[in-house]
Amino acid sequence: MTAKIEKKVFEQLTEYRPWGSFTILADEDDHKVKRIEVNPGQRLSLQRHKYRQEHWIIISGEALVTLDNQKISLKKGESVDIARGQVHRVENKGKKPVVFIEVQLGDYFGEDDIERLEDDYGRIEEK
Repeated sequence: MTAKIEKKVFEQLTEYRPWGSFTILADEDDHKVKRIEVNPGQRLSLQRHKYRQEHWIIISGEALVTLDNQKISLKKGESVDIARGQVHRVENKGKKPVVFIEVQLGDYFGEDDIERLEDDYGRIEEK
């Protein structure tokens, strides 16, 4: 049996944010994968999602993850699962960037599925 190798062209996009950046590694109908880098002293907004769950695995650095009212410290090789609707945030209190892979599973993966509850960068919309 010979293996079939199929080359798929995919353009990786990196978006820069006040806290760091993310690069989209895969964007399919049933999942999305990102490489996220959080700069020292920065954190993402406290948020939740209606349409997706997430799995984060730390590649480098030490992340402080908020999951509902719990704080969890994660190092290289450690991971956390975030349920749909669960309040979460990642923070970098260290001196080196925190890098992690985020796998999203769900029905919709747009950036507008972020409900920000707190944000250090003024990105909460007034209702």
